[in-house]
Amino acid sequence: MEANFEREGYHLYKDVLDRVGRRVLRSLDAPIGEDEPSPLPASLADWRPFPEVPAALRALADGKRYVAILSNVDRDLLELSIGRLGIRPDLAITAEDCGSYKPAPGHWRTFLERSRASIERTVHVGASQYHDMRPAAGLGFRTVFVDRHGEPLESSPTRVVRDLASLPALIDELAAT
Repeated sequence: MEANFEREGYHLYKDVLDRVGRRVLRSLDAPIGEDEPSPLPASLADWRPFPEVPAALRALADGKRYVAILSNVDRDLLELSIGRLGIRPDLAITAEDCGSYKPAPGHWRTFLERSRASIERTVHVGASQYHDMRPAAGLGFRTVFVDRHGEPLESSPTRVVRDLASLPALIDELAAT
């Protein structure tokens, strides 16, 4: 559902979430008035990172690794999440910044422009084969798929991990190749 709304072109992510939330509530026959907002966008303020994420990001930052976030959310929503990560990323790119949603290439193009990084020396880490793995690999990035649920692979990531605990060592290993 979310991907269908995103394909319609850029809208603030909170508006996409509102439309998705309203449609889900209606599909469940839950009462929601025509002018009543879905609770889904407001719930983002309560979303927390997985337990190992802050330590893994801290280890990457302490190891002088460049950490960037490429997110489909709005800037203000991403700021809520960044405050819980334990580090400030070197770069954060939102759909609001590039006027499109992943899997469209705008996030990666904006990343390359702003970071001046090379595709060959960059590893894209993500938890969505649709939004992250396929498009990043298609652009030539090495990829690490965070597969928390044992999904069947629909893409060919460079590596697969169950969570981010092993990511700092894996990034060191990939940097050496």
